[in-house]
Amino acid sequence: MQYRIHPKTKDKISVIGLGSAYIYENGIEEGAKAYRYAFENGINYFDLAAGHRDAFLMAGKALHDVRDQVFYQIHFGADYHAGEYGWSLDLDTIKESVQQMLEDLQTDYIDYGFIHCQDELSDWETYKKNGVYAYLLELKEKGIVRHIGLSSHTPKVIMKILEEIEIDTLMFSINPAYDYGEGEYAFGEVEERNAIYQRCEKEKIAITVMKPFSGGQLVDASLSPFKEALSIYQCIKYALDKPGVLCVLPGAKTKEEVKALLEYETQSQEALDYSIISTFAPPEANGKCVYCGHCKPCPMGIEIDLVNKYYDLALVGDVMAIEHYRSLDKNASDCISCGHCDSRCPFHVEQSKRMNEIKDYMENL
Repeated sequence: MQYRIHPKTKDKISVIGLGSAYIYENGIEEGAKAYRYAFENGINYFDLAAGHRDAFLMAGKALHDVRDQVFYQIHFGADYHAGEYGWSLDLDTIKESVQQMLEDLQTDYIDYGFIHCQDELSDWETYKKNGVYAYLLELKEKGIVRHIGLSSHTPKVIMKILEEIEIDTLMFSINPAYDYGEGEYAFGEVEERNAIYQRCEKEKIAITVMKPFSGGQLVDASLSPFKEALSIYQCIKYALDKPGVLCVLPGAKTKEEVKALLEYETQSQEALDYSIISTFAPPEANGKCVYCGHCKPCPMGIEIDLVNKYYDLALVGDVMAIEHYRSLDKNASDCISCGHCDSRCPFHVEQSKRMNEIKDYMENL
């Protein structure tokens, strides 16, 4: 298992976590086995925007004895009074739900307490007015909640909230369909979504990724908006390559499905190559680097994807990106304009030309 360090909290997080939307469907015993198998094979980050209360009972049963070795995302606004998932902005309802979640998980603290499902600006105003955000902060002051997160599908709402408060983690839906304007939650234009990734990287807000397979549509050609299936591993790699991303949170129902997710770590570079999405890209995405690394290897040893990523982040004021760029063994100034990368880029980025642009910018800072 690969791990990444949360840039704010310094927690060491597995790049593959586990979502909980469907895990309850095969019963508590099977769900508990899936949770335990995930932990025993390196997964230490679990999202609990669950489809049913049983997911909390499963996790509690499976992981209570290793509670100090796992991290939970708990959502303030998810309600399980009826068993099935519900959404509420009523403060008393949320207080009761959170207490129930803690009891079911057999724990007395929450690693990441999330402002839940803020898809409309009116949701955020209500969240504040009803005292839910103040309650979340109160629990943080008491040490019951350790870090603050935000869950949203909507870039404009995310940007609004980030102007008002500080958060540690953003849960955001990332996959090629949404980034290219396809699907139920494909909110925001290409540039709006890219701005979210760049801002999070710059401000050290870690992104945990929901819906990496677009609800399963992307891995089924008959359901995909692109009429061609991607593998789960291509989707995971796509999300992990985005700036700011800490981990991906696909769902699973059984131990066998968790095992399939874990096989991401053994995939070849060819199996992870998602450059096929260039054939789906809308015109506004064409000619923009997505950091896929398909341009490599460079004869001069330049990490072209990283050079592009640090440049894009530098353009939005990320000082650390400039330092990362300068620490590279090879950078844009080493480009000899041979054109090898240009011929391989599936997104038609003129990389050799861009290297000159990057060199001029970075050398004049």
